[in-house]
Amino acid sequence: MKIFKTLNNNVAVVLDEKGQEKIVMGKGICFQKRNGDEIPDEVIDKTFFLSESEANNKFQVLIQDVPMEHIAIGEEIITEAKLRLGNKLNEMIYISLIDHVHTSIVRFLEGVTVKNVLLWDIRRFYKDEFQVGLWALDLIEEKCKVRLPEDEAGFIALHLANAQMNEEKMHNMYEITRIMQEMVNIVKYYFHIEFDEDDVYYYRFITHLKFFAKRLTEHKTYMEDENDDLWEVIREKYPQAFRCVEKITQFIQKKYDYQLSKEEQLYLTIHIERVINKTGK
Repeated sequence: MKIFKTLNNNVAVVLDEKGQEKIVMGKGICFQKRNGDEIPDEVIDKTFFLSESEANNKFQVLIQDVPMEHIAIGEEIITEAKLRLGNKLNEMIYISLIDHVHTSIVRFLEGVTVKNVLLWDIRRFYKDEFQVGLWALDLIEEKCKVRLPEDEAGFIALHLANAQMNEEKMHNMYEITRIMQEMVNIVKYYFHIEFDEDDVYYYRFITHLKFFAKRLTEHKTYMEDENDDLWEVIREKYPQAFRCVEKITQFIQKKYDYQLSKEEQLYLTIHIERVINKTGK
């Protein structure tokens, strides 16, 4: 492959046989080389192909200042996440996660740690992502000989959850998780229950809350054709769940100046009814 642009001694942008830009990495692969020179395949350790132009451009800027070791760790975490989660990840994960891994290692070596106040909720809401985060801490310890605190596994989980939103825009998953936490607590204390976090209805409830919180942070309202008859049926059939939703509606309106539509209240009532029934209430 021919060098299209040298980023540093270890990283270059190349053009493959189809004329597509790829980013290749290897120790000293660009030393005393110029644009147009060939790079033998055997000296390349990592190859990145990001099809989204924004992600590609930002990645090129990022990796100029990040050590090869940290880039390789980030890429290995992403590869493991793809295998475990079985979902397509937004290509911006290469920027957000590698930057986070690099920053967290540097911070730790400087004696600075960041407390993740939502760690408990991240463990509940993003179980699979959090397990990848714990695996990542083991990998970082193996490669860099530093043991990052469990808080960092939570931050990594949020990056992975964000990358599964299937949109180009990267969201504030910390804010989304906090909103989910608030709504779960309202339901929990209204019904005086503990959730069965392994139950499928709880998983569906949490998934619904995640996308609701996403809409709230974007100030978007879920709208479908209004069906007042169905809304009245649900309100009469599940009165306790509906009254709980009324409390949630009031809380969200007061704190976030966001009005739940009838459709949002309807589907939230159904999810709450299902999840509380599974707890024996």
